[in-house]
Amino acid sequence: MHASETIAHGLEGDDSRALPAPFAAGTAGAAVAPMRVTAHIHGWLLLLPAAVLLVIFTHYPAVATIIDSLFSTPRGHRSAAFVGLDNYQAMLEDPVFWRALGNNIAYAASVIPLTIALALTMAVWVNGKIAGRPFLRLAFFAPTVLPMIAVANIWLFFYSPGYGLFDQMLGVFGIATHNWLGDEHTALACLIAVAVWKDAGFFMIFYLAALQQMSPQLAEAAAIEGASRWYFFRRVTFPLLMPTTLFVLVNAIINSFRLIDHIVVMTQGGPANTTALLLFYIYEVGFKFWDTAYAATLTVVLLALLAFLALGQFLILDRRIHYQ
Repeated sequence: MHASETIAHGLEGDDSRALPAPFAAGTAGAAVAPMRVTAHIHGWLLLLPAAVLLVIFTHYPAVATIIDSLFSTPRGHRSAAFVGLDNYQAMLEDPVFWRALGNNIAYAASVIPLTIALALTMAVWVNGKIAGRPFLRLAFFAPTVLPMIAVANIWLFFYSPGYGLFDQMLGVFGIATHNWLGDEHTALACLIAVAVWKDAGFFMIFYLAALQQMSPQLAEAAAIEGASRWYFFRRVTFPLLMPTTLFVLVNAIINSFRLIDHIVVMTQGGPANTTALLLFYIYEVGFKFWDTAYAATLTVVLLALLAFLALGQFLILDRRIHYQ
C-alpha cells in the first residue's frame, strides 16, 4: 500500500476529526445571525434621518391638522374648544367650498391630460434627429426654471385688455378687445393655459430620459416588419413609457391641487370665485379671515382627496405597468 493511500484511509477512518453535519450547520447559522442583525441596524440607521424629517414635516402636521379640525378657532383670550364635526357640517353648507372644489376638479381634469400629452409630444419630437434639437430642448424647458410669480406677471401682461399681447394680435384681424381674466367664461381657461405652458417642459425631461433608455433595436425590428410609426408608438413605445407616465401623473395631480401663486397674482380668485381653487380658498380662510380651524377642516378634505387619488393610481394603474 502506498503512503498516500495509507494517509487517505487513515483520514477516512478517523471520525473524530470530522464535525457532525448538524453541528457544522448550527455553527454557520450562529455566525450569520449577528451579521444579519448588524445589517438590519445599519439599514435602519441610514433610514433614520429621512424618517425623522418625514415624521416632523409630513406625518405630524397631518395629524395635528386633523386634531385642529375638531376644535374651534382660538380668538384673543378665548382658547380653542372641542366642537367635534361642527366644522365639517359648516363646510358641507358652504357654497364657496363647493365652488372651489368644482373649479379644482375642472382645472385638474383639463391641465393633467393636456400637460402629459404636450410633454410626451415634445419629448418624442426633440428625441428625433431634427435640426436645432438642442435649441428646441432649451426652449421647451425654459418655462420650468422661471419663478412662479414671474410667469404669472408675464401672462398677466399677455391677458391685459386693450394693450396685452393677445388683444394686440387679435386686433390685427379686427377682433374686439376682451377682458380675459375678468370674464367668468374665460378666466379659468386662462389659468389652465398658464399651467400647461409652465409644467409641460418639466415633464418632457422625464419622458425624454425614458425614450433615450429604449433600445434602438426595437425600432429597427419594427421597421423590418413594416410597422408604421404610429403603430410602433402605440404598441411599443407608449407601453414602455408607462412607468414614467405614472410618475408624471402623480406629480401632475399634486401640482393641480396646490396652485396658488398664479391665482394670487392674476385673479385673486375672481371673478365671482370662478378661479378660486381649493388651496387658494384654504389660504384665504386661514390667513385672510384667520379662521384656522375651518382652514384645517378644508385641508383635511384636500389631503383625503389626494390620498384617495394616489391610492387609486397605484392600485389600478400600477398593476398594468411593466417595469422591464
